[in-house]
Amino acid sequence: LETEDTFACREWMVANVPMVDPKRVGILGWSHGGLHTLMNIFQHPDSYKAAYASVPVSDLVARMAYKGPQYASLYSAGYHIGRTAQEDPWEYRRRSPAWHAEKLKTPLLIHTNTTDEDVNVLEVEHLIKALKAEGKQFEYKIYQAAPGGHAFNRLDTTEAVESRKEAYRFLAKYLTPPKPVI
Repeated sequence: LETEDTFACREWMVANVPMVDPKRVGILGWSHGGLHTLMNIFQHPDSYKAAYASVPVSDLVARMAYKGPQYASLYSAGYHIGRTAQEDPWEYRRRSPAWHAEKLKTPLLIHTNTTDEDVNVLEVEHLIKALKAEGKQFEYKIYQAAPGGHAFNRLDTTEAVESRKEAYRFLAKYLTPPKPVI
């Protein structure tokens, strides 16, 4: 339901803030927020003009395998999914963006890093391969060992600045802000 909370925020802003143009709403997210971004554009494709997902959690089934039992226990807790990935792989798949690639309609840019210690690049590669297999048009960049690992584009490095500028330019192409980033 948390990804639907994100969509509810979009709907509230469109309904209550006059300066929000419903035809020019974008969405972006980093890490778990990237999962929110992806699930929102897959579940509500006509509601977003463009999307950017940075180091996005993309495949919960794979994630449970490599993150270990302590991490997996957070998902299998009663207040969350309530079952392990082994007990209910279909529920983990249902909540994983990589398994919804066929639904992509929104212009999308994805960034990831090969040295990400949190969202392993294999998750994002699965998403990228799934989108390609479905013949979807999207953009992506896999940064090779960019400093900072998971937080690579939140630092003050050449790669971070490049990533942020590319994301801003991509979003501006579709959202047409009055003062786009150069």
